[in-house]
Amino acid sequence: MKLSRSGVVVASMAAASALVLGACSSNADKGTESAAPASKVADVQCAGKQSLKASGSTAQANAMKIFSTSFAKTCPGFELAYGGGGSGQGVSDFNQGLTDFGGSDSPLKESEIPAAQKRCASDAWQLPLVFGPIAVAYNVPGVGDLALSAPTLSKIFSGQIKNWNDPAIAAENEGTTLPDLPISVIYRADSSGTTDNFQKYLTAAGGWDKGEGKSFTGGVGEGKQGNPGVGAAVKPTNGSIAYVEWAYAQSNSLSMAKIITDQDKQGVALTAESGGKTIESAKLVNGDTDHNMVIDTSSFYKPTQAGAYPIVLATYSIVCSKYADTATGEGVKTFLKVASDPQNQGQELTNAGYIPLPADFQTKLQASIDALQ
Repeated sequence: MKLSRSGVVVASMAAASALVLGACSSNADKGTESAAPASKVADVQCAGKQSLKASGSTAQANAMKIFSTSFAKTCPGFELAYGGGGSGQGVSDFNQGLTDFGGSDSPLKESEIPAAQKRCASDAWQLPLVFGPIAVAYNVPGVGDLALSAPTLSKIFSGQIKNWNDPAIAAENEGTTLPDLPISVIYRADSSGTTDNFQKYLTAAGGWDKGEGKSFTGGVGEGKQGNPGVGAAVKPTNGSIAYVEWAYAQSNSLSMAKIITDQDKQGVALTAESGGKTIESAKLVNGDTDHNMVIDTSSFYKPTQAGAYPIVLATYSIVCSKYADTATGEGVKTFLKVASDPQNQGQELTNAGYIPLPADFQTKLQASIDALQ
């Protein structure tokens, strides 16, 4: 393993089983070592810049561990330094030219697109490598099974419901003894695509009127940095509830609420299968022939299929469709080819808390990567 002066961990052949995490690495990120090692990918032409930099979404950081390890094994001497910091930082760093590509859980805002195009001197494309479900994690003593609807979650995360034995929660959990315990909301303090997606879900399915975006707008609770910070804060905090990427709920052994939908009044548990049913409905905003692969997640939040878990986000790599520096473009393309290979879109991702891309979606993604210059 090599450690840069900035503290970002990079993957190399000398330490191919160690991974990249950068700013989001901490003791809070327990259990994520299981994401590596990955295997060498065959039939990839290793070309271009050998030392790549990226930053952003902590929700996709564990997937980057898998991809980066495979990148180092597949292309000896190549490495990726991935720093966390959240989706907002990923977009900012990319648009300022500080990184070779950015990581985000949300598509670029209209206001961010001109800066991305200026940085690239071409169109910026958003390529989804993995889907990351958002868990609603909680710590309520004596309650091991909990179901919550979007309207109830909206009231909890806006402070309208303040206690765990509130009648609205009790009505959704008949037969469960709920304690007279104050609710402690934990949210993302940093600019976060996870926050953006969670608030979009609450708006679409729960009547949330606090606004959307990458900053939490509920007005209650305690903020923590990154998914690792949120995941680590739930277990020691009695009465807590938080939204957090699935991998961090798993690695911290947190209880996760079932989500009540119109199709499942008893709630849907978060599993690879229930998340997979949601992804099957994924549609591209720009159509199937456009290489800028922005996902229309609106259909996710109010599923029409029974057994579909509704809170799923797409994690993107934001890239230049044509890099001014040919070597950088070739290096990014090489890394993405490794990451999108079916070998890296399988069980390892599931074990790390992600839902791999369906086969037909993989084909579309690989076509977009082939079109990069």
